[in-house]
Parts: sequence; structure tokens; C-alpha cells
Amino acid sequence: MIENHESIQLINTAIIKGKEKRIDATYEDRLNKACNSTAIKVISNAISELAATDGISNDQAAIKIVETIKELDQVWNDYVLMEGINNIKRMLKNDQKHH
Repeated sequence: MIENHESIQLINTAIIKGKEKRIDATYEDRLNKACNSTAIKVISNAISELAATDGISNDQAAIKIVETIKELDQVWNDYVLMEGINNIKRMLKNDQKHH
């Protein structure tokens, strides 16, 4: 029997290998394009503005902005997931009524 530690390593390796298959090989081009976008220039200005407004470093401001955007993204992911779950529950409930 495989030890727990070894199993965890195998599972983690499998997860990473699965992600490798889904990675777009043009990530360098995509990163370059994103870093040179107008949006990044505006975000750079927002970092400076937030740092000055909150009296924090640019690093702290950048982290705060990224964390806020990630939180918004997660909230919407959770919302969409819950909507899907609620739709499935409704469908199952309606299906049970018809039987």
C-alpha cells in the first residue's frame, strides 16, 4: 500500500501535469501583450493613486488592488456556481413532482 505522503505527491504531480496540457504555449506573447496594454498603464496609475491616498507603499497598493479584483472574481464565481446548483435543485424538484 502507498503511504499517504507518496499518494499526495502522486496526486499533486498528476494535477500539475494536467494543467501543463491546458497551458497555452503562447504565454510569453500573451504576457508581453498584457504588460504593454493600456489597461496596465491605467492600473499603474491606480497603484500610485491608491498608495498616495492610503499612505501605503506602491507594493502594498498593487497587492491591495490585485486582492480586491481576485475577491470580486471569486464572489462572482461563487454566485454563478450557486445559481447553477439552485437551477439543478429546481430541475430535480420539478422532476420529482412529475413522477
